[in-house]
Amino acid sequence: MGVVAGGRDMIGRGRAVVDSGAGRKPVGADDLEEAVAVFTGIRPRLFGIAYRMLSSASEAEDLVQEVWLRWQATDRGAVVNPAAFLATTTTRLAINTLQSARVRRETYVGPWLPEPVDTGADPYLGAERGEALEFAALLLMEKLTPNERAAYVLREAFDYPYAQIADILRSTEPAVRQLVSRARRHMAGERRTPVSAAAQRELLTTFIVAARSGDLTALERLLTADVASLSDGNGAYRVARQPVVGGTRVARFLTAISSWFWDGVDVGWADTNGQTSAVLRRDGKVYGLITVSASAEGIEQVLWMVNPDKIGAISVPA
Repeated sequence: MGVVAGGRDMIGRGRAVVDSGAGRKPVGADDLEEAVAVFTGIRPRLFGIAYRMLSSASEAEDLVQEVWLRWQATDRGAVVNPAAFLATTTTRLAINTLQSARVRRETYVGPWLPEPVDTGADPYLGAERGEALEFAALLLMEKLTPNERAAYVLREAFDYPYAQIADILRSTEPAVRQLVSRARRHMAGERRTPVSAAAQRELLTTFIVAARSGDLTALERLLTADVASLSDGNGAYRVARQPVVGGTRVARFLTAISSWFWDGVDVGWADTNGQTSAVLRRDGKVYGLITVSASAEGIEQVLWMVNPDKIGAISVPA
């Protein structure tokens, strides 16, 4: 990948993170212990970068594990700035992984949605900077090129300097500024200003009540005219394989399924991706997760996640 060349040159252009290696101590238990400490300290940020790039907690975990293996095999005595090295390795691996992930998603049955991450259990994800974490933002970022997405994530979510992003992407500062600018325009152009977290929770709670009762009028009041309902089940039985779009159509769809969908379903609440989600359980087991994205005009997206491979790690607070 070009991250390390002969154990020496790393990312250059005046910001090299390696030295000549003079006076380096032999690798031993102390060295490995220090390597673990360094990696553990920055691991939450690495996962945050990987998750925002891939929209998949499981793929992000696999990628961070690969970064750890590379960190173990690296001539660490030559690394001047471990944080820069690890962020660079993570970002470049994520770009490669994202390119292959998009090919895999072409065979996915029905709408593909980001894998939710439990920010109630892992508050760090949204604590440093919560940008580029909400479902609506992750879905919009799917339309960016891998380099645009990387530049946007590093700048908006982690406030990396343009010069450092240029090093990571093997680019130039002006080119990176263009990447970030294009990404910002795309994100702003396709999304209205989201409501606060408290307002989103209130809308979701009201929505669940109306959907369970099949209250058509109440649903129509909550939904925007161009609302989209997306169900991610990867071909699961009785899961919509096409988006349902439009306030009236979505309200009627929800009313129609209310006669059977909610039978035996218990609803709990969880903090996922910095927002409230409704966790659906049948017979004590997590069956699905529902959340909404909303603006001042109302609910713009209803996201249904019923692929068990994506929701197994979500927990409901006692």
